[in-house]
Amino acid sequence: MSSQTVVLITLVFYKLVLLGIGFWASKRVVSESDFFIAGKGSSKGETGGKGDSSGQRAGLGPWVAGLSYAASTSSAWVLLGYTGFVFSVGFKALWLIPGIFGGYAMTWLVMGPRLNAETAERGHITIVDFLITDVSQKWRGRIAALAAVLIIFCFVFYVAAQFQAAGNAFSSTFGLGLVESVILGAVIIVAYCLMGGFWAASITDTLQALVMVGACLLVPIVTISAAGGIGPIMETLHANEAPEYFQMSGGTIGFVAIGGALGLLGTGLGAAGQPQLLNRVMAVKDQKARLLGAAITIGWGTLIYIGVTLLALAARSLLPETPSEQIFFATAEAYLPPILAGIVLAAILSAVMSTVDSLLLAAASAVSHDLGVARLLPGKELLVGRLAMVAVAVLSVTLTLTMEDSIFDRVLFSWVALGAAFGPTVLSRCFGWQVSGLYVFLAIFSGFTIAVIASGMSGITADLSEKWVSWIVGFAILFIGKTQQPKKVKIA
Repeated sequence: MSSQTVVLITLVFYKLVLLGIGFWASKRVVSESDFFIAGKGSSKGETGGKGDSSGQRAGLGPWVAGLSYAASTSSAWVLLGYTGFVFSVGFKALWLIPGIFGGYAMTWLVMGPRLNAETAERGHITIVDFLITDVSQKWRGRIAALAAVLIIFCFVFYVAAQFQAAGNAFSSTFGLGLVESVILGAVIIVAYCLMGGFWAASITDTLQALVMVGACLLVPIVTISAAGGIGPIMETLHANEAPEYFQMSGGTIGFVAIGGALGLLGTGLGAAGQPQLLNRVMAVKDQKARLLGAAITIGWGTLIYIGVTLLALAARSLLPETPSEQIFFATAEAYLPPILAGIVLAAILSAVMSTVDSLLLAAASAVSHDLGVARLLPGKELLVGRLAMVAVAVLSVTLTLTMEDSIFDRVLFSWVALGAAFGPTVLSRCFGWQVSGLYVFLAIFSGFTIAVIASGMSGITADLSEKWVSWIVGFAILFIGKTQQPKKVKIA
């Protein structure tokens, strides 16, 4: 049996599992809250779907919340983008790791207590609900509309990155052209996304996280073994690469070195403004589950980043001419037996593809719930959400095929822009600030605008403006607009 046949068989089996999860999840979805946040957003913590009649608390358990958060924040970006970044620039890329783990800690441990407790108490469904809770009625609609537009805009780029990753995988595995590969990947992804809501996305992403751990341990181990171990890998790299490859500064000094490190560290700030991640923290059942979920996310990330970092260095020593975003597939095909390589490739392809469900779901909730489009068609809320998913997918496919860019750059743009837009406001609300609606609007708009303008420029100053100045300006505006302390929320 050829490797391609194994890939096809494994891929078909995996997709049947996903469809089964979608069918199971559909039985639990009877309300908008069930569809978008696993029933946790039901008013005063009421349970949602039919399966909750026993009186169990709605929401996600710690393992599903922790692993689905982890998978949603990584997948193609880590497997293909981060790995390729280390492969290309060397040790300088490692500055991303403390930033990413800082983002984990900030969302779960700093923002998590209020996000989770207030969702249960006030019935939030989206992160935009959380943003506008204590804002005057005059500004609620304006802020919600702005936030929804920014989410949709950024997620078109984010989803395009996932479609590009799926296209690369199909192209590498089956020898298809870019257009055919991207369209095929998009069709499979959208078909699954239309099956279920937040329950299905979370369970699927949990499965994806487990698949990723397995692949990110197996492929690095066999690649390092093929290279003769860590010692020979480093000897080869030192013989073939410039000294800058091994320096955390990338060969720069002074302000440039500090600015480069801060720019990479600042990437972790983006986690504070990602709807698809914050929804997991909002949806976890209770505070005990939240703390365990945080530990699970951090433990998962530790295994993943160690694995893919070592894989990138080993691949650089063995296959230096490989395109940077293809090294995961290239090493699996080169150093695993054909059948096992086929299984790994199919599993990773499915993992990359299934990441899009969380993004499309967040985009759909922005259109349906935050923009209020669903209110125009009473009783058709789920239909509106699904149509929104299809529209975002079509736009993302178009972007993928017409604007050439790397997976890493596409994800980095949308990640940083959303983080700058929403991060300061969400964090300030978690600190207990109550801010006038005008200043909330200005903080969101200013943070996003600064990040977008800076992303189109080059140099250390632009990078620092994109990651840090956007946040500083946002916090300054919110501080000026502080009014009084909001209603206290009980945190268990």
